[in-house]
Amino acid sequence: MSAPETRTYIDLSKMIDHSLLNPTLTMEALERGISLALAYDTGSVCIMPYVLKRCAELLRGSTVKASTTIGFPHGGHTTAIKVAEARQAIADGGEELDMVVNVSQVLSGDWDYVHRDIGAVVQVTHDAGQKVKVIFENCYLNAAQKIRLCEICNEVGADWVKTSTGYGSSGATDEDLVLMRTHAAANVQVKAAGGIRDLDALLRVRGLGVTRVGATATAVILEEYCRRNGLAPVIAQPASTPSGY
Repeated sequence: MSAPETRTYIDLSKMIDHSLLNPTLTMEALERGISLALAYDTGSVCIMPYVLKRCAELLRGSTVKASTTIGFPHGGHTTAIKVAEARQAIADGGEELDMVVNVSQVLSGDWDYVHRDIGAVVQVTHDAGQKVKVIFENCYLNAAQKIRLCEICNEVGADWVKTSTGYGSSGATDEDLVLMRTHAAANVQVKAAGGIRDLDALLRVRGLGVTRVGATATAVILEEYCRRNGLAPVIAQPASTPSGY
């Protein structure tokens, strides 16, 4: 039998951004997913932008934050559109925004553009008192590009650097998480997305300095914590969420 975990349930549940970004999710499924996140007391629900207002309404009064995506999933939106998306998300009750960098401009080496693009979204979001996670989509980048993105995020004051959208060719790797934690400033947190599907994976990346993960397997992860630690199930038979993260 596995030894009891040294972290509390809430330490781990608040690491999870419950992902509801699969484009095939119906409104019924999305509302079930929000209810699931509330039951498990996750860090946030990251939901498609058009549902954010409803999500924020359902989360009101809880400690689960409403979050959504900006420039998702490829980052190719113009900066003006990303800023407009951020403003709309904030108006709809968004508290944490996960924005995708312009991958094309990163690969082209136009770092001034990338700096302006990230900085513009961070500024409008911080002006409203909310937070930004910057998605790199590491599967397409080399180490030097990832390091420069960390440096830019330090310079503009991003709140998190994040590995992936969960929809690229691969997700979070331990190597990337170590690199990002090494090169992100102490006040910039690290989020892993893509492939965190069980409790052992969550504990492993936590040990690498990760403070948030994007996950659809919230129930699997947290029910396993309860089982290992002799706690009653949070939900007797939790419904599954279509994968993506």
